[in-house]
Amino acid sequence: MHVLVIGAAGMIGRKFTDAIARSGALGAHSVGKLTLADTVEPEIPAGFSGEVASLALDISDPRSASQLVSGRPDVIVHLAAIVSGEAEQDFDKGYRINLDGTRYLFDAVRHLSQTSAYRPRLVFASSVAAFGAPLPDEIDDIFLNAPLTSYGTQKVIGELLLQDYTRRGFFDGMAIRLPTICIRPGLPNAAASGFFSGILREPLAGKPAILPVPDTVRHWHASPRAAVGFLTHAATMDTGPVGHRRALNMPGISATVAEQIEALRAIAGDKAVALIRHEPAPEILRIVSNWPRGFAAERALALGFRAESSFDEIIRIHIEDEMGGEIRV
Repeated sequence: MHVLVIGAAGMIGRKFTDAIARSGALGAHSVGKLTLADTVEPEIPAGFSGEVASLALDISDPRSASQLVSGRPDVIVHLAAIVSGEAEQDFDKGYRINLDGTRYLFDAVRHLSQTSAYRPRLVFASSVAAFGAPLPDEIDDIFLNAPLTSYGTQKVIGELLLQDYTRRGFFDGMAIRLPTICIRPGLPNAAASGFFSGILREPLAGKPAILPVPDTVRHWHASPRAAVGFLTHAATMDTGPVGHRRALNMPGISATVAEQIEALRAIAGDKAVALIRHEPAPEILRIVSNWPRGFAAERALALGFRAESSFDEIIRIHIEDEMGGEIRV
């Protein structure tokens, strides 16, 4: 199998490609070639015995999409995006990367499929930002897509394009609406959701953290380990039972900020919690308040997608995967 990962230098892209490198496979399928692409040249994962191509390119350039699919990858995982906060601040950049780049990719596959028997599996990373207020406490699988951010709008347009291109037979597409991925390792990014990770990641490492919203804010979360599982399953599952509605809400954990903090307290103690400082940021609260609080992800669960069962589990996964099993408070 030849796997193309676009956005491979990002956190989820790195973890996904590392998982392939460790096993030499994607699910039950042996992987012989990896093509990794991002705006910077992605690091080649250690231990992979197959062929690897690592490319630095701009997905908003239509020539890049044609270059990427010219090798006819069997699976294409599209993770490249400008994150929520940055897409809201820079309107043109958000639409250029998140919408134009996505359509260029889809069209490059379409042009190949119309001249040959090429029909790859294409997995598109969407987001719970596809939904906007007013929101129920729990969103079901038929709730209206009405995003209230540019990022969410761009993701919904991508979902609709994917469904139509799949219907026309150009590729076999799956759009997975990722929860906020928590706890994200490394440095903070420009995502409005970044504090959900920061208020846990920094205190676990003995560092101060800023909470920009009230602790009553409730949101939908899954770990990076779960995200890799979502991508792997979407890339290898039988899509026959999915039908024409190819955008799925991924499972996760609904938790308030206060519940996150109490889970931190239970695992790392009062000293860790004391490192969190509340500094209100109205612009962050405005964005986050329009995001979903919880999902009844019945379709995804029935199709075999799985996530964590508690927020304690999410924290323990971070300690195990990123901290060598040691809390540094």
